[in-house]
Amino acid sequence: MKKILMVLTSVSELGDTGEKTGYNVAEAAHPWKVFKDSGHFVDFASIKGGQPPSDVVDTDDPIQVAFTQDETTRAGLYNTARVDVIDPEQYDAVYLVGGHGTMWDFPDSEGLQRLVASVYDAGGLVGAVCHGPAGLLNVELKDGFRLVQGRDVAAFTNDEEVAAGKDKVIPFFLADRLEEQEAHHVSAGVFEEKVVVDDRLVTGQNPASAAGVAKEMEKLFAEVIHHEKAEEQHEAEALRAEKDAEKDAKKKAAADAGH
Repeated sequence: MKKILMVLTSVSELGDTGEKTGYNVAEAAHPWKVFKDSGHFVDFASIKGGQPPSDVVDTDDPIQVAFTQDETTRAGLYNTARVDVIDPEQYDAVYLVGGHGTMWDFPDSEGLQRLVASVYDAGGLVGAVCHGPAGLLNVELKDGFRLVQGRDVAAFTNDEEVAAGKDKVIPFFLADRLEEQEAHHVSAGVFEEKVVVDDRLVTGQNPASAAGVAKEMEKLFAEVIHHEKAEEQHEAEALRAEKDAEKDAKKKAAADAGH
């Protein structure tokens, strides 16, 4: 079982428009189901802690309904930890949930930047979808390079912002900002699913890509688990061989003493 931390925005309003926002429920719910069905543990954190604001729940989506009604999930979301007090060593992966609110509080959160860098530097996975990749901006790894530098990354596109009517509201275009930080922004058509895997970084373009991001993270987890089991088997075989050698040595010593 792996431990995955989902990080959510704490912003409840789109700039000064008065329009309500928060984390995108679909982008949390669908990956949550993928991780949960695989037997992994999912925890939650947010930029400011406490109960994070959410966008509207689509009651026609049974996965969103299950997510919002699950008792463990409800308890976890009721009082999330602040990202800057999270111990990254407790998690095998961090997944950045989208929602327009992330555009205001993800990019400049030093706590989030440290968390993402620490998980990745330790060999863990980093996933993000839609506006969640705003939390990849300004993340610097221990080798001095930015996480997105030279990597293929998917995120909400400029055309999608226009189609959503948010292009005049957002503080910046996420795709442009990622490219400014030397990422290779990869996209599909407007609101089409697009998931990109680059080493241990998995990103998705929009809400339709959320489950796909989690599934690709699961594939990477499966490789890690397979490698871990192979190492455990190798260590067990080496220990068994060592004990057999000790037994053979004792038998030989006893036989030599009898002559």
